[in-house]
Amino acid sequence: MVAFAGTRRIAAGHLSEVALRLKTLIKEGEDQPTVLIFDADSSEPVELDLRGTAEDVLQRLGKAGTAKRNDTPAPRTPGRPRLGVVAREVTLLPRHWEWLRAQPGGASVALRKLVEHAGRANRDRDRVCRAQEVCYRFMSAMAGDLPGFEEAARALFALDEERFAAQIASWPTDIRYHVGGLAAKAFSAAGADDL
Repeated sequence: MVAFAGTRRIAAGHLSEVALRLKTLIKEGEDQPTVLIFDADSSEPVELDLRGTAEDVLQRLGKAGTAKRNDTPAPRTPGRPRLGVVAREVTLLPRHWEWLRAQPGGASVALRKLVEHAGRANRDRDRVCRAQEVCYRFMSAMAGDLPGFEEAARALFALDEERFAAQIASWPTDIRYHVGGLAAKAFSAAGADDL
């Protein structure tokens, strides 16, 4: 997790560490810049309830993690759940269904083979795209109004590292540093593609 107050990075680390750090930094009723918290891996925004004592905050964090677990067994569905096979709906054109029916092993086997092949063939490109999306998500939230944002976004998706660095050079230090680290993952993944 990483937390920003305005343009300044004020906390980073595990969720509980960030929550406790924010709890000590932010005094209720005090006029502070808006604090935004992001998942460090996805740049998705994270909301924390910092009311009450530090113990209250940690207890709520623990409940949020266990609330997702459900002890009730899931209803049985078609497929082979013990093998991890999950039945879902797929919509295809009639010609696609005809081709799948003609494949050895049937439609399910053919679809699994196609997905595995596409996953292997596109692994590096998918990694670059994910890194670009994570960087852009953070940039949009924290730097969308900063000068050079649109050109920086174009450079990020064009994988133009030099132009990207030039566009973010005037941004506040903590934002520039974090965006640069996120973008470096996209640029390095793209460089690995070229090898």
